[in-house]
Amino acid sequence: MQADEIHPQAREAMAAQSDLSRLRRFGPKPLRLLERAANWWENRNPPAVGAVDDRTVPGPAGEIPVRVYRPRGGGPSPTVVFFHGGGFVLGSLEGHDILCRRLVRESDCTVVSVDYRLAPEHPFPAAVEDAYAATEWAAENPDSLDADGGLAVAGDSAGGTLAAVVSLMAADRGGPDIDYQALVYPAVGTGERRESVERHAGTVLSEADLTWFRDCYYESDVDERNPYADPMHARDCSGVAPATVVTAGFDPLRDGGAAYAERLVREGVSVRFENYEDMVHGFAAMYEVNRSRELVADVAADLRGAFGSDTAVGDDA
Repeated sequence: MQADEIHPQAREAMAAQSDLSRLRRFGPKPLRLLERAANWWENRNPPAVGAVDDRTVPGPAGEIPVRVYRPRGGGPSPTVVFFHGGGFVLGSLEGHDILCRRLVRESDCTVVSVDYRLAPEHPFPAAVEDAYAATEWAAENPDSLDADGGLAVAGDSAGGTLAAVVSLMAADRGGPDIDYQALVYPAVGTGERRESVERHAGTVLSEADLTWFRDCYYESDVDERNPYADPMHARDCSGVAPATVVTAGFDPLRDGGAAYAERLVREGVSVRFENYEDMVHGFAAMYEVNRSRELVADVAADLRGAFGSDTAVGDDA
């Protein structure tokens, strides 16, 4: 499921990244400060969208910050609630600002990016509770978003896990009605020993990194087996929304994502699965890598299809 070698653009992007294995000994807070500095530089000239609005929505432990991106042209549009990656410990609205802007431009949807609570200060299920609450708010307040009623969830890595979990929770609880879920290299099915971990741990994410994220997020082994922590533990996934599941060939998380896609298909869920064979974990946010743009365009096309629009929008920035 992987190419002969990692794409040169991805290798170049990896070389420019900070070494998480070396830096995580300083703890989450210094890492977040480093992220903030990197994001400031990266976001100097973001792609233009119709409008951007920072606001808060009600959550189980107080107000949840969100960033709402509106497409150009005006008029009601479908809504995509987006959850950023970062192992439930790192990541922010700023860190995925360009990705969300590109998704808006390609899909012509409104994107609501959610700044959910992070571990270890807020371990499981805090992120899940915030993600579900934000999705409920988007569904219940279409006038605030100039929404047309279409609703999807999306995310990358830990955010992909949250999108999958919110879809499962919505199916279990009878709402909100989610039309589609886009899961980009989600961290699912990670409890089992996977070949992709054996072969590709150390490419972007080491086994020690994966353990560190897990130890920050979960307070007990019981939490880790909760279906709202990892939907692979759910008894029934047949009622979840149709899905796009994306993996990367050289990603330790690849086989877990593929296994979840296979399970959804077995249980009757419509799934488009795509494995980018020459890519690595995190490539969606490697903005100078061509595959990143291809990924956003592919996911946007799936969203347009789910919402009944076949018109390609395109992104020229």
